Amino acid sequence: MESPTVTVRSDAYGVYVVSCAGEFDQDTVGEFGATCDSLGAGAKLLVLDVKDVAFADSSFLNTMIRLRNTRPLVLEGPLPDQLHRLLTLTGALEVFEMRDNGAQVH
Repeated sequence: MESPTVTVRSDAYGVYVVSCAGEFDQDTVGEFGATCDSLGAGAKLLVLDVKDVAFADSSFLNTMIRLRNTRPLVLEGPLPDQLHRLLTLTGALEVFEMRDNGAQVH
């Protein structure tokens, strides 16, 4: 299993980019959720950079949906194949706004 990493960078406008890499499942998703929750009300926009996610299960998806329901959020890709399949199979792809390679798409 590829250990997950979560890093955060922000700008002066309240945009927080959370970069996720590695494999996220019910045993490893906690750091991702805690990191995003710690950003608090100062985050005007949360950008989840998921291009380096090697594996994600339903716990990662549930955390992404919870975050999306509590604050403005976009996914930055391109989406890895496995994550794209997960979002497509669950119907969740339609609920996320995508930004691919810095260009905003919907």
